[in-house]
Amino acid sequence: MGSGTPPMRPTGRPGDNDQVSQPPRNPLARTARLASLPLSLVGRAALGAGKRLGGQPAAVVAAQLQQRTAEQLFSVLGELKGGAMKVGQALSVLESALPEEMAAPYRAVLTKLQESAPPMPTATTHAVLAEHLGQDWRTMFRDFDSTPAACASIGQVHRATWQDGRPVAVKVQYPGAGPALLGDFRRLSRVTKLATSLLPGIDLGPVLDELVLRVGEELDYAAEADHQRAFAAAFAEDAHVRVPDVVHQAGTVLVSDWVGGIPLSSVIDRGSAQQRDRVSERYLEFLLAGPQRARRLHADPHPGNFRLLEDGRLGVLDFGSVDRLPDGLPKAIGRVLRETLTADAASMTTGLREEGFIRAGSDLEPERVWRFLAPFIEPLREDTFTFQREWLRGHSTRLQDPRGEDFGLGLRLTLPPEYLLIHRVWLGGIAVLCQIGGTVPARAIVDTWVPGAHLGPTPVSRSAPS
Repeated sequence: MGSGTPPMRPTGRPGDNDQVSQPPRNPLARTARLASLPLSLVGRAALGAGKRLGGQPAAVVAAQLQQRTAEQLFSVLGELKGGAMKVGQALSVLESALPEEMAAPYRAVLTKLQESAPPMPTATTHAVLAEHLGQDWRTMFRDFDSTPAACASIGQVHRATWQDGRPVAVKVQYPGAGPALLGDFRRLSRVTKLATSLLPGIDLGPVLDELVLRVGEELDYAAEADHQRAFAAAFAEDAHVRVPDVVHQAGTVLVSDWVGGIPLSSVIDRGSAQQRDRVSERYLEFLLAGPQRARRLHADPHPGNFRLLEDGRLGVLDFGSVDRLPDGLPKAIGRVLRETLTADAASMTTGLREEGFIRAGSDLEPERVWRFLAPFIEPLREDTFTFQREWLRGHSTRLQDPRGEDFGLGLRLTLPPEYLLIHRVWLGGIAVLCQIGGTVPARAIVDTWVPGAHLGPTPVSRSAPS
């Protein structure tokens, strides 16, 4: 930098959050905090039983119990950050599949985990910046806000002005985030009943398995910068999506163009019908178009990574979890979707076998497999579809009803490794769409961006079973 560059003007006081404690790094301390969740739940349940014996209505006591448990969930997972908070973010996506009376108490606290958690001390933030940007890191900015704009699982974001005058977001990774992530996943895997006690109906095991597979990538800010550049180039000047450009990256610091807008969580909470429709369409389009345009899959669909911008575009953040798809989405996906939609049960089942979705030796009737899958593609049967929590809960109930034909059939199907992440992103994306509640031209979007779909403009006449 030249001597004529204006000096940095700090907008956050050096001691603003110096008193905020850092996440505990000691494995025993972290284990104790995680263990406090189910233990506290047991204690509150005992207290609730006492209240009921004392005459308080059971429904009131149950609501109070769930609310206190939810508040502690945010407190513990947010404080620990790392893998604990990452699991909380994953659960925030899946809550739309749960019954309303069960999910409602947790919705607000899990939503907070998408964008906020206790920050690390200012002195620690400055130390990380000095380590990776140099002791004179302040000269790289015209100003830097030491109070974080957002705190997440492995890092926090600060607003600043780059030396050329553009507003930027400075992403700083927490010291020790890597060991904390891996350690938390190991500890949580030993207590997978945690999800049953906190959010009944969610199996934490597969969530943990998938998160462990991606942990190394999320810690690598150089790889994230590469992914972000690829998406930014693919969606440059796009009318519907904005991906911020990478300004600078060094070590565990990533500087990008600042993206404002309305957080997707706010649209979910109180957005207008027009906002819900617009952001739902942009969101689905981005998830499906990314593999074809950038040859990569954005694999972290939770609402904290998206914004509704003033110009109506969807702002996309955080490219730490991305899968490379050199050939785009597999063409078999579009083929199976089309055959399911047209009720070609025999061809559909053959395609599933060829791709490895049906376990070897499983003797399944094509019509039964079709009846199992057909309800999932209901959004493609008309020109537009309104995604709602009730629709997703209906599927969850159907698959878990031991009296129904579909119960247990899923165990005879499997996910080939190359489809595992695609499936998780699609499941998470649909869950988020159901949280938003917008009306979407899903058929046209799928037809445009899923190779081999060829759905056409006219809905088929045979409807899926209820």
